[in-house]
Amino acid sequence: MDSTIDLLDPSKALDLNYIRYQLIRLEDTIIFNLIERAQFPLNPTIYTPTPSLPLPDFKGSFMDWMLYQQESVYAKVRRYQAPDEYPFFPIVKEIKPILKPLAYPKLLHPNDVNINPRIKEVYVNSILPAICRRSVGENSDDVNKSGAGKGGDRGEQMENYGSTAVADVAVLQALSRRIHFGKFVAEAKFLDDTEGFTKLIKEKNTEEIGNRITKKKVEEEVLRRLRYKTMIYGRDPTLKPGEGGLDDDVGVKKIDVEAVVRVYRDFVIPLTKDVEVDYLLQRLDEPPADEEPPAGVA
Repeated sequence: MDSTIDLLDPSKALDLNYIRYQLIRLEDTIIFNLIERAQFPLNPTIYTPTPSLPLPDFKGSFMDWMLYQQESVYAKVRRYQAPDEYPFFPIVKEIKPILKPLAYPKLLHPNDVNINPRIKEVYVNSILPAICRRSVGENSDDVNKSGAGKGGDRGEQMENYGSTAVADVAVLQALSRRIHFGKFVAEAKFLDDTEGFTKLIKEKNTEEIGNRITKKKVEEEVLRRLRYKTMIYGRDPTLKPGEGGLDDDVGVKKIDVEAVVRVYRDFVIPLTKDVEVDYLLQRLDEPPADEEPPAGVA
């Protein structure tokens, strides 16, 4: 399997092996995007509306403005017509693409599950303080509840506000796609055990649904793989032993490896489960009259 998942082919889009492969590829995307963002300070000014960064005809932070502008462009090339993409600003879905629409099959049951506001809140308040570079000698365990390290962060770098926001957009969109892919996982699991899940859904037994979709061994393997990848991607492989190469404890790391692991353990995996459970709770709802059932259902 050497290509991304084909959402035009229901037999692949709802195959857990293809879904798993796509999620593994997204690990790479998220790690690289986090490394890119970690080269800049936290720059908290860009996450709150402020007179120092006037934004004509826009109410929100500088990062929100950048996110909206980029999503508006992506909407013109039909990004948000794909069933695995969810904009942080749903209004951009009203923008008419310049490319002809694709005939995606109905892969998912109609639902309104979209946790992008939670993803953005977690990203700004928890993920960024953990992965942004701080003073020499600090590590991610030294971060207090306010997000500042014991030795203080590197402060603001106004010259990097734009680059910081661009990196933020890339991370947020990758996280959103990864987490909302839980819908495809949930649909595939529902089709594999329709009777069992139907009973739990009718009972609204969210705890048992959560237990049913949880695979601890798989989660542990994801975290092991993520740790190894981040160790590799976060070092310069051309350096010799003793200079900060892959097997050295010395040298500059591009990102705190354990911080990235915690991003997945504490946020990505739990939020994906929330998406799966919320989707399944709507799986038996009667779809609108003009909606077709998912492709996997007769």
